[in-house]
Amino acid sequence: MRYAYGLTTALLLGGATLTLVTGLPAGAQVAQNESSQMSRVVPRAGAPASFADLTEQLAPAVVNISTRQRVQVPAAQNPFAGTPFADLFGGGGDQGGPQTREAQSLGSGFIVSADGYIVTNNHVISSNGPQGQVESITVTMPDGTEYPAKLVGKDPQSDLAVLKISATKPLPFVKFGNSGSARVGDWVIAIGNPFGLGGTVTSGIISAVYRNTGSNSAYDRYLQTDASINRGNSGGPMFDMNGQVIGINNAIFSPTGGSVGIGFAIPADTAAPIVQKLIRGETIQRGYLGVRVQPIDEDLADSLGIPHNKGEFVPMVEPGGAAAKAGLQAGDVVLKVDGKEVTRDQTLSFLVANTQPGTRIPIEIMRNGKRLTLTATVAQRPSEEELAQQTFDPDADQGDDSFNRPQQPQPQGEGVTEQSLGVSVIPLTPQIARQLGAPESTRGVVVTAVDPSSDAGQKGLRRGDIILQANYRDITDVAGLEETIKTARGASRDAVLLRVQRRGQPAAYVPIRLR
Repeated sequence: MRYAYGLTTALLLGGATLTLVTGLPAGAQVAQNESSQMSRVVPRAGAPASFADLTEQLAPAVVNISTRQRVQVPAAQNPFAGTPFADLFGGGGDQGGPQTREAQSLGSGFIVSADGYIVTNNHVISSNGPQGQVESITVTMPDGTEYPAKLVGKDPQSDLAVLKISATKPLPFVKFGNSGSARVGDWVIAIGNPFGLGGTVTSGIISAVYRNTGSNSAYDRYLQTDASINRGNSGGPMFDMNGQVIGINNAIFSPTGGSVGIGFAIPADTAAPIVQKLIRGETIQRGYLGVRVQPIDEDLADSLGIPHNKGEFVPMVEPGGAAAKAGLQAGDVVLKVDGKEVTRDQTLSFLVANTQPGTRIPIEIMRNGKRLTLTATVAQRPSEEELAQQTFDPDADQGDDSFNRPQQPQPQGEGVTEQSLGVSVIPLTPQIARQLGAPESTRGVVVTAVDPSSDAGQKGLRRGDIILQANYRDITDVAGLEETIKTARGASRDAVLLRVQRRGQPAAYVPIRLR
């Protein structure tokens, strides 16, 4: 049986889903007595006999965070609409348009200064969708004292936010540590507000450092832990045995929505610089090239004839963007950025996002089996709102794949594509191109049928798709596709890389394993 495990991000409406950990170095303390307490509670190396002393010191700096929101929802439907009883309940079926409801979210956070700055996840204090509006944020201390909180700054891309509360006395606080020195197997503890229960402590080890979850975002680098993390832990701290925050709890993998021992935290080395900029009121600037990338999986590597798990593939380049100006093309494989290798743990998105806009950097690529070096001037990443408005999206609606022809053309050629790829193809004529919504000048072959048991079928290839290229060779007829397949087999390749055009979508690259 195959199980689907979803990445549960900490979007906290009506009960926070766990989030990542962010921190600063040190234990919870009042500003004036920092050093004396730390030396007393730090346990010896190895498995600690108890976490009690460390927890006693750190817990006072971990807070609960709640918000009150106003959310617009569709009007309730009158169950008696259209009947003689409708007027008894206010008349029509739609009772006055959208209505406003009150909603709450719960999460965690931690104090990072004696004067009341607090770090949490952005999603903990954000509205639940575009129809919501946050009216108030409340911070509750471990002793039950409540403070109204002011939002100092937030950064949706890294999912971080900073709040500020005002107290009459110095507050206990914690500090960020060095997540770069964290090792798999190190003990950690997480403190937070799971399911709104209040201060809860869990322990575990670091299961992986800089885990990539496959989201291809600039900050897809997490500390993975088996410390129990659940809804409401979002924004809470993950501590090392020195009492320093090395992560901010942010997400979990779970088939049920509850903890199964796979939790993720934003590394402190990522969070700390962003938090400091938010506190100072500075704008967070990130580099941007304008490309869409995907990892080099086994099939893609085999179709390209390159080593596995090295570099990232570029299926699309944004017209007029920094990458396009540098000469980067769809189908390129990016191997290095500014001298740093592109790997699963050090992705292209991460390297570019952490490069200052305006910087000129060398980009080493592989194109058609040859290594090239391009020079790009890094642009500034657009806002999330601007990115959302772009149509640079390969996952748009797929549209109608019907040919609407009175007579079905028969596949041509020697049957190589059917036997090797599991697809039947015919030449693309100007008439068929028009029916598929493509320019009449488009050259290629059209898929007429796909074997659902083939790799092509499993990867979503379907009737009506236009194959433009195979292994970077322009395909103008069926014979050209068959010749490319034969050449790939002769070179002992296990897959071919197809460039496929689908109605209403940009052309995309799909590696298809040979049968």
